[in-house]
Amino acid sequence: MNDSSEKITAHDKISNSRYNRVAIALHWLLAMGLIYQLSLGIWMDGVPKTPPGLRADWFNWHKSVGMVLGLLIVLRVLWRLTHASPALPGTMPRWQQRGASLSHALLYGCMVAMPLSGFLGSSFTKYPIKFFGMPLPRLWEANPDLKALCGSVHTGASYLFMLVIALHVAAALMHLLRRDGVFSRMWPASQLVQTVGTPG
Repeated sequence: MNDSSEKITAHDKISNSRYNRVAIALHWLLAMGLIYQLSLGIWMDGVPKTPPGLRADWFNWHKSVGMVLGLLIVLRVLWRLTHASPALPGTMPRWQQRGASLSHALLYGCMVAMPLSGFLGSSFTKYPIKFFGMPLPRLWEANPDLKALCGSVHTGASYLFMLVIALHVAAALMHLLRRDGVFSRMWPASQLVQTVGTPG
């Protein structure tokens, strides 16, 4: 009876310390998708304009993937606003907790700014936005100044996002090495990287 109660208590501790499955799935889907988009965006700058249409095809692909990721980001934000995150370990220093909150705010801000500025910037050009080859209705007339402004926001948010991602990965690796339970909160594996308690 005691063993059973201890197992249930340990299971509850693990469940309460981890993000739910939807949050974990959205996290890793967006992580892979955004890293792909950032890599593609940097690579596209070197794509030649000849043969005709090659560069445009890659840019249209980038925009289409960006719109899909934008919808996932909306879902991620809505899920985050309606579902509380698991509490950080009480042993975690206060400055690290504040740093985690700040980095998450920057990550979410960049995740919203990148696809939104990209979409708006493209809609202010004289060319129609194509969603996987299908032209979308034009929302307003072309405006070079607003296009340039959105382009600057898009580029700035992308570089800031890469910087915060680097810090985020470094912090995750630190927690993995320390085995303090933070890394396992978002790890999708069924078995936790960190162990809870000691085997009896």
